[in-house]
Amino acid sequence: MTKKQKNMLYRIVISFSLLAVLMICEHLGVFGALSGSWLLLPVYAVPYLIIGYDIIYKAARNIKNGQIFDENFLMMLATFGAFGVREYSEAAAVMLFYQVGELFQSYAVGKSRQSISEMMDICPEYANIERGGGLEQVDPDDVEVGSIIVVKPGERVPLDGIVTEGESYIDTAALTGESVPRKIVSGKEIFSGCVNGSGTLKIRTTKEFDDSTVAKILELVENASSKKARTEKFITKFAKYYTPVVTIGAVLLAFVPPFILGGGFGEWIQRACTFLVISCPCALVISVPLGFFGGIGAASRMGVLVKGGNYLEAVAEMTTIVFDKTGTLTKGEFRVTEIISAEEGSEEASEKLLELAALGEGYSNHPIAVSIREAYEEKGGKMDMDRVSDAEEIAGHGICVKIDGREVLLGNEKLMQSKEIIYSSVSNAGTIVYAAYEGRFLGALVISDVVKEGAADAIRSMKKVGVKKCVMLTGDRKQAAEAVAAELGIDEVHAELLPGDKVSIVETLLGRQRGNEKLAFAGDGINDAPVLSRADIGIAMGSMGSDAAIEAADVVLMDDDVRKIASVVRCARKTLRIVKQNIVFALGVKALVLILGALGMANMWEAVFADVGVAVIAIMNSMRALKTDIK
Repeated sequence: MTKKQKNMLYRIVISFSLLAVLMICEHLGVFGALSGSWLLLPVYAVPYLIIGYDIIYKAARNIKNGQIFDENFLMMLATFGAFGVREYSEAAAVMLFYQVGELFQSYAVGKSRQSISEMMDICPEYANIERGGGLEQVDPDDVEVGSIIVVKPGERVPLDGIVTEGESYIDTAALTGESVPRKIVSGKEIFSGCVNGSGTLKIRTTKEFDDSTVAKILELVENASSKKARTEKFITKFAKYYTPVVTIGAVLLAFVPPFILGGGFGEWIQRACTFLVISCPCALVISVPLGFFGGIGAASRMGVLVKGGNYLEAVAEMTTIVFDKTGTLTKGEFRVTEIISAEEGSEEASEKLLELAALGEGYSNHPIAVSIREAYEEKGGKMDMDRVSDAEEIAGHGICVKIDGREVLLGNEKLMQSKEIIYSSVSNAGTIVYAAYEGRFLGALVISDVVKEGAADAIRSMKKVGVKKCVMLTGDRKQAAEAVAAELGIDEVHAELLPGDKVSIVETLLGRQRGNEKLAFAGDGINDAPVLSRADIGIAMGSMGSDAAIEAADVVLMDDDVRKIASVVRCARKTLRIVKQNIVFALGVKALVLILGALGMANMWEAVFADVGVAVIAIMNSMRALKTDIK
C-alpha cells in the first residue's frame, strides 16, 4: 500500500469512528432537542471535512478552471444539499463511502499496474566500467558504443552488446516471460534487461542506452495506456455529456415539482441530492480503462507487449491471421539438403556448382546465402572473395555476379527464364536455387527450412479460439510452401511472392472482412514493416532485440513463440467481455435507482450503493482481467 493510500485509510478510520459515535448518540437521544437542528451542523462537519476536504478542494479548483461537471462536483453538490435539508449523518456517510470506493479503486489500479510496473524494474540503474584497475559504476546513458562493461552475477545487463569474455546463464523472464535461463558464451549477443546468473561477463556494447532493447520496451509500456480502445473513447465521450445532463436534471427535480405540485422544497431537494449521488459515473469511468489495463498487464506477464487498449480490442475481434513463413512459422535456419547437378553422377560437377553458388552468395546476409556458404565450408572449401566482382541483385529473381571474370546466375526459375537459360525444373520440397555459368545451366541446390517447434500447435490453438482463417505468405516456391502449409494446417497459401506482393494480398484479404472483423499479420518485423503497418493488427516476432519489430508492430512476442498469439486472443476476448459486463451492469443499476430516486422511493443509502457499491463491484470484476489463463 502506498503512502497516499495509507493516509486515506487513516482518514477513513477516523471519520468512520467519529461518525459512528455521533449517529449512536443521536439514536440514543443524547442530543435531545438539538437533534435535527442547525446547531449540529458544525459537529457533523468535522468527520465530513476529515474525509472529504480533498473532494471539495478538487471541485472548487476545477470550477475555477472551467471544468465544472465531474464526480467531485456531483459529490460536493449532493452532500451540501443533504446538509441543507439537515440530513447531516447521510451527508457525511455518503462522502465517507465515496472515499472508501476511491481507496478501493486506487488499490485496484495499483494492482493492475503491478504486472506492467514489474517490467519497468528491468531498467538498469548503473553499468560497470573498468577504470584504473577497478570497476566504476556509471549511468548507462553515459556509456558509449564499443565500450567494455562488466556484469557481475546477479546484476542486470544494462546495455545491448556482444559477450567478449565469460560464460553464464541469463534470466530473460522479464523480457520473454520464460522462466528457463539461457546459456550465454563469448561471441553471443546479449540484450539489456536480462539478469546475469552465476558467471561474470564482459560485454562490448553495440547500442546506446536510448536505442537499447530495454529502453524500447519501457517506452512502449509507458505509452500503452495512452492508446484508448473504441469502448474507452465511448465512455469518455458519454461521461462528458452525461454529467451535465444529470446535474441539470437534478436542479429541475429540486425546483420544478414544488411549483407544479405545490408543497415544500425540502423533500424535492433531498430527492435531487439522492439523484446526484446515484448519477456519479465513476463506475464506468474507472472500471472500463482498468479492465483494458488489466488485460495489457496479463499479456505482459506472458512476455507479450500490447501497445494499447485499442490494439487489445482489435485482437479480440480478429478472425483472420496472415503469417510470413520464414522466421515466423519456420526457424529461418536453412540447410542445403540436396545438390542436383545438370551432369548427373558427376561429383566434380556438384562440387563446382556448390563452389560457384557459395562465392556468388558471398556478400549476402540472407539465411539462404548463409546456408550455401556453410555447406561449402563444411566440405572444406575456402571463401576467396577476390575472385568475385560486379555483383548485381535482381529483385525477386536472384543475383548476377562475375566469378573469375565469368558470368554466374543464381536465383529462381524467373531468373533462368528472363536470361533465356535452358534449365530443368526441380520439384523437390524446399527452396530451389538454380545456377547457370556463362549461359549454361549447371544445376540446382535444394535448401530446406526447419518448421518452428510448436507452430502446428499454434495454428490449432488459433482455430480453437475462433480464428476462422490462417493464411501464409512466402517468396518460396509453391511446392515448398504447400509442404509447410500441409504440415501446419494452414488454410490458404500464397507463394513465390515479390516483396510488394504481400501488401497487395493483405489488402485483398482486408477487403473480405465484414463488420468488426479484424485481420492480423504476424512477421519478423524487419522485412515486413509495410505489411505490419497495413494490417489491422501487426504482430511481430520481437527476438528480444529487433528495433524494427518493436516500432512497426502493435503486438510484440518477445520470445518469438507463435503459440502465445492464441493466448493473447483469449486474454483480449476475456477483457472485452469484462468491460461490456461492467457497462451493462453499471448503466442498468444506475438507471433503475435513478428512477426510484426521482420517485422518492430510494434514499441516500440506496444512492451510496448505486454509486460506490456499483463502482466497487465493477472494479473487482475488472481485476479478473489480470488472471488470464495463458495456456
